[in-house]
Amino acid sequence: MAGKGMLIGALIALMGHSATGLAANVSEGQRIYRQFCVGCHGVGGLAAIPNAPNFSRGERLMQPDMTLMMSIKAGKMAMPSFNGILQDHQIFDVIAYLRTLQQ
Repeated sequence: MAGKGMLIGALIALMGHSATGLAANVSEGQRIYRQFCVGCHGVGGLAAIPNAPNFSRGERLMQPDMTLMMSIKAGKMAMPSFNGILQDHQIFDVIAYLRTLQQ
């Protein structure tokens, strides 16, 4: 039984490490948003171009993070693909920041 307990302990430690590594950084998301997104999506999430979602009203933010990440990676209409430009954790940082904009 001691071996099983050690295995469970190792798995819990690994899961804790993974969760820490995946935690979104809102401040970094804001920095990335200002660099890549603000031109079209506007300051504070107020759309700066037609057909861009208004993030301050929560438009499109009801979708799960994974769905939003795939949309950002793929691009859509005027929005370019960010696949290869931003890493997944950076996209999750941006999504975390977007969720702070809802009024």
